[in-house]
Amino acid sequence: MSEKKMSSSRRHHLKSLVLSIAKGIMEKEVIQIKVDKEKYLSENCPPLSLPGSTQELQELCKKLHQQIDKIDEERYDLESKVGKANKEIEDLKIKVVDLQGKFKKPALKKVRLSADQMLQALLGSKHKVSLDLRSNLKQVKKEVKEEVADVGDWRKNVEDKAGMDGRKKMFEGEA
Repeated sequence: MSEKKMSSSRRHHLKSLVLSIAKGIMEKEVIQIKVDKEKYLSENCPPLSLPGSTQELQELCKKLHQQIDKIDEERYDLESKVGKANKEIEDLKIKVVDLQGKFKKPALKKVRLSADQMLQALLGSKHKVSLDLRSNLKQVKKEVKEEVADVGDWRKNVEDKAGMDGRKKMFEGEA
């Protein structure tokens, strides 16, 4: 299949057409937003007529404060609804990701291995594996204490080793 590539001049012409259409749509949207805003304000905010007396001004202020409080409560309620909806959306996104699963489980093949081969596969080839666990234990030999017979007088040993003769005997070995 050989597809013909569009020439750069044709591509440029189409791109400029798309941009000009988008610009026209955006300008219409801006004008429509202004019209909707003016319509809403004329319906919900009648023009303000300031009364002359102080009494009427105070009543007007009280009425405006009540309207402000009412609108503030509505704003708070809407904010809490939006917050709950956003949290629910996040939870649902997490559920979708969990349900889709990121990894496919591979089809496992039956493999017949001896116990030694399984241990070697688990531990790696570095370790020598044997099921005879007692053979791997460290051998400990019992030490037999030799009893020194007839220690004798310790002062005699010290006197024998005193001086150069005694030191010489130590190096030559006392037999």
